[in-house]
Amino acid sequence: MIRALMTCLLFALPGLACAQEATASFGDGDDPMLIRSTTDIAIIAPVLERFADQNPDLRITYEQWGSNALFQHSRTVCKNGENPADVVFSSAIQQMVWLVNAACGHRYRSPRTEALPAARRWRDELWGITTEPAVIAYNKSLLSDQDVPRNRFALLDAMRTQPDLLRGRVATYDIAASGLGYLFAYGDSLEATTFGSLIEGFARIDAVATCCSAEIIRDVAEGRFLIAYNVLGSYVANADAPGVGVILPEDYTLVLSRAFMIPAQAENKDAATGFLDFLLSPEAQTLLAASGLVAPMDAAETGLNPSARRFIALSPALLVARDQNRRAELFKLWNDAFNVETAR
Repeated sequence: MIRALMTCLLFALPGLACAQEATASFGDGDDPMLIRSTTDIAIIAPVLERFADQNPDLRITYEQWGSNALFQHSRTVCKNGENPADVVFSSAIQQMVWLVNAACGHRYRSPRTEALPAARRWRDELWGITTEPAVIAYNKSLLSDQDVPRNRFALLDAMRTQPDLLRGRVATYDIAASGLGYLFAYGDSLEATTFGSLIEGFARIDAVATCCSAEIIRDVAEGRFLIAYNVLGSYVANADAPGVGVILPEDYTLVLSRAFMIPAQAENKDAATGFLDFLLSPEAQTLLAASGLVAPMDAAETGLNPSARRFIALSPALLVARDQNRRAELFKLWNDAFNVETAR
């Protein structure tokens, strides 16, 4: 069976998703700015430090949240207007599309936002600020080159022919605990004829599902897991884990762009729009690339055929991922395949 492991850095109320996980401050000006995001503080810190240096009047508070909790909190703020953030951005982009569709976003347009490709902006209220592939991560010391699956068909074959090697040592996101994990599973369900077979294969080898990238990558590095499926590549790049290798699946690779929204109730919209334009500037994109949040996608660098790239567009199509019936179908498929045990 699949084992679901859920952790919070601080605490969560019983029955609810993990809430705010950590907080950091940047700058010591008199003008407050509040950012809520799913991005790890350590990863985004260089960008925030540079923005604070350029805006010495700002005092920036950055809150790191789990994706599901951030979505629920943002929905509540949209309804009651209490303690709004000036910026919200998340890797669970289907949740962000839902928020904008519910009139929770502020409209803004600038030359930099207009320069974004259509797949990375929607209604001038939601913008994609990164380029991050979903990858297969693996332990380079424990898997030989010939044993590393380079596409989903090879992964299926490995789970079928080497069950003893892989039993309990393959990890993926828990789609109930991770909004990002749900997004990737939803994307797989649309793209892959292998989706049902993958879930069944994970169940047969006692795969492990968990909410969080950091734990998955750490356990791959330490050898607890041999393979991690559909992990966000940016987190592998930032894990300081030279023993962890990365494969961009050759059949197709999902690529997301973190969605940035300025809440309609934001109290410092000038700072928020300034931050958005900064994030889209060449300087900030270079910083994001150094942090692994803007990955090279050129075929010459990645070896990935352009036809295998699947960019997840910010569009109303993602509302289907939030549709109650569609979610129920996906969770039924998941739960029918696995007896999910949740450890809190």
